[in-house]
Amino acid sequence: MLSIATRHDHSPAPVASEPVRSRRLLPASATFAGSAAVFAALYVAAGAPTPLLVVFEQQWHFSAWVLTIAFAAYALGLLVALLVAGSLSDHLGRRPVLIGSLLVELSAMLMFVFAPNIGWVIAARTIQGIATGAATSAFSASVVEHAPEDSKKLGMIITSIAPAGGLGLGALLTGVAIQFSSHASVIVFSALAGIMVIGTAVAVFSAETVATRPGAARSLVPRVSVPRAARREFAASVPVHVAAWMLGGLFMGLVPTIIRDLFGLHSGLLNGATAFIQPAAAALAGLFLGGLTPRRTIFVGGWGVLLGTAVNMVGVATGTLPLLWVGGVIGGVGFGASFSGAIRAVAPLVQPQQRAGLFAAVYLVAYLSFGVPAIVAGLLIAPLGLLNTVLGYGLVIIAAAVLGLLAQYRLRTRH
Repeated sequence: MLSIATRHDHSPAPVASEPVRSRRLLPASATFAGSAAVFAALYVAAGAPTPLLVVFEQQWHFSAWVLTIAFAAYALGLLVALLVAGSLSDHLGRRPVLIGSLLVELSAMLMFVFAPNIGWVIAARTIQGIATGAATSAFSASVVEHAPEDSKKLGMIITSIAPAGGLGLGALLTGVAIQFSSHASVIVFSALAGIMVIGTAVAVFSAETVATRPGAARSLVPRVSVPRAARREFAASVPVHVAAWMLGGLFMGLVPTIIRDLFGLHSGLLNGATAFIQPAAAALAGLFLGGLTPRRTIFVGGWGVLLGTAVNMVGVATGTLPLLWVGGVIGGVGFGASFSGAIRAVAPLVQPQQRAGLFAAVYLVAYLSFGVPAIVAGLLIAPLGLLNTVLGYGLVIIAAAVLGLLAQYRLRTRH
């Protein structure tokens, strides 16, 4: 059962405003930097399989719709973990959740290394999604909480750009490995397995930022916590997230197939670089537009997603790859701006002990938009054709972006 929960807890929050000094084994600055880096590495690992999926399709001869299942299995596993464990770190503490999640992520990396068929890849993607989902809200809260007092804004920016930047970097690095090695899968996922070992050590030797409190078992009941103070802002951001993350799903899930089947090009490096463009632009936008107010950043993002998607659709319809790149840059800026702005708009509205639940709600909307439309698109390719499916997908993104902009304009007028 999924419910939107609003908390009215006026008792003193069991939150450690400063890391508990008796458990501090890493300096505060190292903990902040290390947590941010490991959080980004989770998404590097998530983006890494993107160029490999078309390679696996050629190697193991499965249908195109299976490829989209392999892509979306990650998002669906992530959603399950968010629903079940999204608020768990508010009760158990950040460290136990992060350590357990990183160990599960390590097992997924090893499954990729030894995968003999697409079934193993789908299972690994699902487990990877579960690990990332369990870690995401805890990491999002932990990075902000470990940030020095004068860097809290930077912490929030990092949590908003790390997913997009990591996804793009993972796709690019894997594309390079495919281009220059016949053992790309082993190389990429062995390296990522090593990084997860290091990341687990960072979590083990980091300080805890919240005190334990009762209710851990009850928090496992699938629910999304949107406190009343953030409810209106969150609702207005939903179509913004839908448009941005659907565009991300287009680049991370369908672009390699588009390049191969519509443009007739076969290059792992080209696949990885094209998939990289959109999330990389998103990460840079989230970083460099941090000086704008959250509302203005969301407006920039909404218009960027709308315009970028339109350029993408023209590029796909005319078979012009440079237009796909240009649209990726514009749409990526929109993605990063809208997601970063929406995070910055809602995060200050809640109490520290409510952050993990709120971040779970944000990422729930994001990854439903990232994974489910890609599955639907994969199933429609056979009856409608790839071109018609991609164009229809783009129209849905544009409609969601328009709704998001209207919701933001209405909220600004009301304020």
